[in-house]
Amino acid sequence: MSDTPTCSLPPAPERRQLPVVPGARPGKPGYQRVIEVGLRSLHIVSMGLVLGGIAMGGTYETLRGPIWATVGTGLLLLAACLRWGCLHFTQGAGSALLLKFALLGLGNVFDGVRLPWYAAATVVTSIGSHMPSAWRHFPVPAWLRSLVGLGTRPA
Repeated sequence: MSDTPTCSLPPAPERRQLPVVPGARPGKPGYQRVIEVGLRSLHIVSMGLVLGGIAMGGTYETLRGPIWATVGTGLLLLAACLRWGCLHFTQGAGSALLLKFALLGLGNVFDGVRLPWYAAATVVTSIGSHMPSAWRHFPVPAWLRSLVGLGTRPA
């Protein structure tokens, strides 16, 4: 038997214990980090293609593939983070993600200046992903949560 610590998945009769990924929370599957890093990498590449394509005068028709790849990987990444409890909209990283969505929406509304809005969204999400843990998990003040309808912060 190995001395490697384990964390269990939800009970299932035939399920085996998986090794714990360093830094993973108890109850997360060992493959969670691989999935998140893979999705994030695909998302960054496809988003780079969209930004570069827009900068070079690309249209929706010419950028359809990268746009849908960006949307798809983004939604899968969001679902994975919410499923494994890595993201809460009432904390700093979740607030950065909501701001990113707002900037992307403005880019769609004001298509003549889409590139600056999308670039700003990229900056916000990069900061949100790489800011110190204390900031990423900093709770949004109660008055601001109630103002934007975020509800209560996680326990």
